[in-house]
Amino acid sequence: MTATRGLGPIIGVHVGLFAGGAVALALDPPAQGWGVLVVVVAYAAALLWVCRATGRRDLLALAGFLALVSVFQVLPDWVLADVIGTLRFPDTGGPRVDDVIPLAMAAMWLAPLFIALALADCRPGRSALLAGLVFLGAEILAPTLGLWEPVGDTHRLLGVAVYVVPAEAALGWAAATAFTYVRDSSLLARAGAALAVSTFYLGALVLTHFVVDVADWRITAGN
Repeated sequence: MTATRGLGPIIGVHVGLFAGGAVALALDPPAQGWGVLVVVVAYAAALLWVCRATGRRDLLALAGFLALVSVFQVLPDWVLADVIGTLRFPDTGGPRVDDVIPLAMAAMWLAPLFIALALADCRPGRSALLAGLVFLGAEILAPTLGLWEPVGDTHRLLGVAVYVVPAEAALGWAAATAFTYVRDSSLLARAGAALAVSTFYLGALVLTHFVVDVADWRITAGN
């Protein structure tokens, strides 16, 4: 998967993502939210098209699977924001899911996951490490850019809720592992695996939040 054939146009798609994102984020609400939605959807479509046009069937399969994962990632975000209360998405315009999460988040997970897994050649351990690094950078920048921000009583480092980083590394591992098993399977099987990845990620988030922010690790005994 690390062959260099066709990588120029694929890199160009990511340059376009960052350039378009910078323009969208410079807009005032509500145009900003709509602009971010247009950019991330256009990125997803362009990535799939370029992978197909350059004959990179390996990267096309990866991008297609991660696009499914990205859609399901709305669910863990929704739980964090609306149930656990450790995440907030500022309303900068555009459609929102249950007035909690921007619909753009359904496509926003694709880029960091694709970058991490493609660079790691979908090896689970390397994917976990790179996903942790890529998402750490995203978590540092997101509050400044007005995309999302940690809230509530959580331990933080550099403004990042500590509990999310191990969970996001686990997400990279899970996505790479699942893709290895279902890359040549039916769409239904790949969608099921993508949902399983997001469900695993939600469990990892809850567990790491409990370990880092809730449990006090006392051992007590009754009378």
